[in-house]
Amino acid sequence: MQNKYYNVKNVKITSKQIIIEINDVEKKWDLADISKLLLHASDVERATFEISPSGYGIYWPLIDEDLSIDGLLGISHEPVQENINAV
Repeated sequence: MQNKYYNVKNVKITSKQIIIEINDVEKKWDLADISKLLLHASDVERATFEISPSGYGIYWPLIDEDLSIDGLLGISHEPVQENINAV
């Protein structure tokens, strides 16, 4: 069973904003700041999307656009570095 990172629902796109409910909290972003592809997409292109089963991202196949929820929320992950000199 895959871990569910986020509960993503109610994705809406207006002419200038993307509005997404993430873990029961509505969040809004300006499209111009998030995705020029979505900003200029048709209504059909905007309405055709898939939420990943893990809730980690949203994909718009007609314009080949992916948005990660972590990226939208400003969360970054540092790669784990192993100590190769450990005895």
